Amino acid sequence: MLKDYPIVPYLPATDVARARRFYEEKVGLAPREEVAGGVVYECGSGSWIFLYQSAGAGTSEASQAFWQVQDVEREVRELKSRGVRFIDYDLPGLKTVDGIATMDGTRGAWFKDTEGNILALIQTL
Repeated sequence: MLKDYPIVPYLPATDVARARRFYEEKVGLAPREEVAGGVVYECGSGSWIFLYQSAGAGTSEASQAFWQVQDVEREVRELKSRGVRFIDYDLPGLKTVDGIATMDGTRGAWFKDTEGNILALIQTL
């Protein structure tokens, strides 16, 4: 059954070379391997993401994936110092202050990559 297997987020990119620069230079990921014109980035606890060529990049208005972090403020500060811009929200039930929202038992921050994909950092309180 699928419940027994890991799931891997696919992140579409219109321009894989541009997206690679963003993920490697700004987000700080190291490529594990190149596959089928895309690239695999290994993240914590054996998790990974696959960046691949697609004309559909940036078409979703929802988060594509999130990193579960221990200190969202520290991670936001570090990413901002590398040039990552965070999305500010002011919606019913979701308001960010300095790029970070506090919700029921969690804190979160969202940013877009160069391809328009929305990614998040989530800290469980």
